[in-house]
Amino acid sequence: MLHPANPAHPAHPAKKRGPLTKRAAVLLSVATATAAAVVTSPAGATPTAAAPSAAVRWTGCATPRYPTLQCASLKVPLDHDHPAGRQISLALTRVPHTAATSQGPLLVNPGGPGGSGRALAGFVASALPKDVAAQYDVIGFDPRGVGKSEPALDCGPGHFTPVRPDSVPLDPQTEQANLERVKSFAESCQTKHADVLPYIGTVSAARDIEVLRGALGAAKLSYFGYSYGTYLGAVYAKLHPDRVHRLVLDSVVDPGGVWYEDNLAQDRAFDARHKAFLAWVARYDEKYGLGTDPAGVEERWYAMRDALRGAPAGGKVGPAELEDTYMPGGYYNGYWPVLAEAFSAYAAAGDPKPLVAAYERFGAVEPSAGNSYSVYTAVQCRDSAWPKDWNQWRADMWRTHAKAPFMTWNNAWYNAPCAFWRTEPLAAPDVTNAALPPALLLQATEDAATPFEGALSMKEKLKGSALVVEEGGGNHGVALSGNKCLDEKVAAYLRSGQASDAACPAQAAPKPTAATRAIPPTAGGTALHGLLGYRG
Repeated sequence: MLHPANPAHPAHPAKKRGPLTKRAAVLLSVATATAAAVVTSPAGATPTAAAPSAAVRWTGCATPRYPTLQCASLKVPLDHDHPAGRQISLALTRVPHTAATSQGPLLVNPGGPGGSGRALAGFVASALPKDVAAQYDVIGFDPRGVGKSEPALDCGPGHFTPVRPDSVPLDPQTEQANLERVKSFAESCQTKHADVLPYIGTVSAARDIEVLRGALGAAKLSYFGYSYGTYLGAVYAKLHPDRVHRLVLDSVVDPGGVWYEDNLAQDRAFDARHKAFLAWVARYDEKYGLGTDPAGVEERWYAMRDALRGAPAGGKVGPAELEDTYMPGGYYNGYWPVLAEAFSAYAAAGDPKPLVAAYERFGAVEPSAGNSYSVYTAVQCRDSAWPKDWNQWRADMWRTHAKAPFMTWNNAWYNAPCAFWRTEPLAAPDVTNAALPPALLLQATEDAATPFEGALSMKEKLKGSALVVEEGGGNHGVALSGNKCLDEKVAAYLRSGQASDAACPAQAAPKPTAATRAIPPTAGGTALHGLLGYRG
């Protein structure tokens, strides 16, 4: 669920959160004591240019916020094993460097899979210190199948139209209704996009990046990826370690769990994060009137869920839509005040209108989401093998749901088309890499979408990499969202290639005030998480 699942490995985040924090501290203290974790890229910060294989033609597409923004498209082979065959196009954006000396292109990716990266270029270029941004051509791109890239996938418009069947299959009829939904989506995708589905996957997307590097005329490129974008970057680095100048991976996918195990681990971590939200609500009983006991507040949330099964709020928000609405709170705690007010209005005051408004803001699927979900599914189902026996899914989900009921079944149905996918899966590549220049990893200890174990796993696989931990942080996507400590370490690494294992304190939790809710969409974490999406 990077869209739904990103993930960590088979550890139980809800039970292991305390030990994990200690584990991180031990890892970092050992690194500091030995000074072995300091990493430096090879001398000569400026990559030399290579002859472009097919030059990118940039044209101005300025916006009031990003007046130097440029746009382009690039043709790449649909099948990289047959480069002279059918071509598809990737949509690109760029904020060009302004310094006299350039460190080359810095590709940025928001994750997903299925996330559009075109808007991320302007954000990253403006969020980095001016002297750092000036040294790079910051480039955003829509991966194959996404957004303005062509062809763009859209397998099943209306797949998320409310009110869906309850995600928790309490009876055979509900399970069958959900199965029919996901089977229909898988069949529709096959019918509409059978010619491209075998070529939608992380390895193909990584090979696109190499074509882009050549077209830019760059001997090397730098890469900054969030969430699923960390896995895409690691796969590219595995294929072309000699082409990497800098590599920043924020909120790191566990490469050992791609993708079924990663989703199960994410289920457990999201449940822990949802409990953290409910405990926050309990701390502000004077504001929300839902009680001071976190367990009691949790009971009221599930009572709300039960009530919506029989009477969806506004004819739109049933149990599945309620989960969709509250899941973004697991990605970013800046949404907690709005979500708490909606919960309070419904459960304490009997007013469903704020809950419907919260659903329309966070949970309702916009038309463009049909594309992102279609690519998400196509990539995840193609990248690695999923169980084909629904009995295994059912057993695993009920076992996980018993300990983590918040979103286990919601996430299962989000990924369940993979149980019925016709395109044969690939074997996930081993991203272990000793030939790569030093990389910088960033991770919050309580991240639900990509649990902390994933960062430790990736660090072990990328020799010489440095891990910066946001201690006690629970947001997904932590750099360039207002944590000065983290942002300074990213900037220093992009300047010099130097970094070391470190810990940064988490930002303070939000307050339930009107000022919190009024944070402009261009500010810090709100801006970043708007670009990363509510489920990716």
